Amino acid sequence: MTITLKGMTWNHPRGYDPMVACSSRWFGETGVRVEWEKRSLQDFETFPVEELAKQFDLIVIDHPHVGQITHEKCLLPLDVAGRENERAALAAASVGQSYPSYTWQGRQWAFPIDAATQVQAWRPDLQAAPPVNWTEVLELAREGKVLIPLRPPHSLMSFYTLCGNLGRRCAVGGPSELIDVETGIQVFEMLREIAALVDPACFEMDPIAVLERMAVPEAKAVVSPLIYGYVSYSVKDFRPGLIRFGDIPPVGENGPSGSALGGTGIAISAFSENPDAAIDFAYWIASGEVQKADYAVAGGQPGHAQAWEDVGVNLATAHFYRATRATLDSAWVRPRHDGYMAFQQAASDRLNEGLLQRQSARTVIGDINRLFAESFR
Repeated sequence: MTITLKGMTWNHPRGYDPMVACSSRWFGETGVRVEWEKRSLQDFETFPVEELAKQFDLIVIDHPHVGQITHEKCLLPLDVAGRENERAALAAASVGQSYPSYTWQGRQWAFPIDAATQVQAWRPDLQAAPPVNWTEVLELAREGKVLIPLRPPHSLMSFYTLCGNLGRRCAVGGPSELIDVETGIQVFEMLREIAALVDPACFEMDPIAVLERMAVPEAKAVVSPLIYGYVSYSVKDFRPGLIRFGDIPPVGENGPSGSALGGTGIAISAFSENPDAAIDFAYWIASGEVQKADYAVAGGQPGHAQAWEDVGVNLATAHFYRATRATLDSAWVRPRHDGYMAFQQAASDRLNEGLLQRQSARTVIGDINRLFAESFR
């Protein structure tokens, strides 16, 4: 009898197409069928993993969920006996902190299949070179050439990245302040300045919406200085205008460091009736051999270093991987404790309220710090 597994991923060619393509090959090799459904990017960032685990065998998650899902006991750890060498190989091939970002309380809760962080995007046909620092970003913004995604949680991700790039990364443990007040005020004012220079519609735009707008032939905004990388837009003919990606423009002297890590991992439901088959698939799709071949060819954005370093993979994507690797390798891992996901939403909302209503930076940062401390209770 054929085993059929159900999987949930997110609704974008980068998130869905490679899962379908790899699953087709897996069925041919093993006779195990994996059927994929997809949810919106907003749902992906906020929908309770526990509810998904009751419906699906395989779930694509992001790392800030790990504290919550550990508490809820809704996922199976992947560090099963007898596969230590495979896990060691995956850990050694981590792009930045992608692999350890799914390690929590001594267990491995997902394998990275997609590596991402906030990077910089621009239209090479309309902007010869991207800005090399934050001062140049502001100059282009005054000319109407910049968009930045500010829809929650992306405003908070930019807050994190700017703090990190200044060399003052936000806290990940607690209860404590998220950030010292003076740094928080400085970064809030930086966001206030750029938010006042870009289209107010940015407050309703996630990275996909920004990239779609940048990719049209008549685009006026041709740079996004802080945006999660989407390799699809660097593939010829994916959209009318090809978008290139590179390292973030530094605000200080620390190079492209401190960006807020994103990406996704593949996890297994604790309620699955076929856990061994699901675990086999997770190990396989996260492997370098699959990631640099079927996964990348189908439009995925791999989480394995073999793919990021592959000549063919880079040639097909305007060198997306090589051009953003320095930012990825020095990216910062968000908090992951049980309670963080609710904080992320509340802090994003509070940040945007302060920006839109021109509220006191000190008051807004004080409220965000209080919300962070309360998230540990």
